[in-house]
Amino acid sequence: MSVFTDKEISYLADQRLGRIATVGADGQPHVVPTSFRYNPGADAIDVGGMRMSQTKKVRDVGHAGRASIVVDDVLPPWQPRMIEIRGTAEVLPVGGKVFGDNFEDTIVRIRPTRIIAFGIDSGDLERNARSVPS
Repeated sequence: MSVFTDKEISYLADQRLGRIATVGADGQPHVVPTSFRYNPGADAIDVGGMRMSQTKKVRDVGHAGRASIVVDDVLPPWQPRMIEIRGTAEVLPVGGKVFGDNFEDTIVRIRPTRIIAFGIDSGDLERNARSVPS
């Protein structure tokens, strides 16, 4: 059984861009747009990119072991939807090729410890926040 609801998984599958947040060794936050995908085998979020091993997000995850990702959009006329996934994170040397041939194989995997969703399961402007048991 997944930590995500069926509607959250469907929403994530339909989206192409998210924003990953990390914290550097100097304690400063870092947020950048990124590609991602839900990994059903790991029940986690994999983040990939063209030069992943050279990025600050990879260095930050290697240092802190934590990351968050936000995926959001707005349906007309005004129906905002979003999911924030906070969790433990690790850098893995393989898995990135699933994003495309031009992508590096290195990925960041975020294992959820907290999920905050808005406008996804209920279809209205309700917020659903929950901690994920370890």
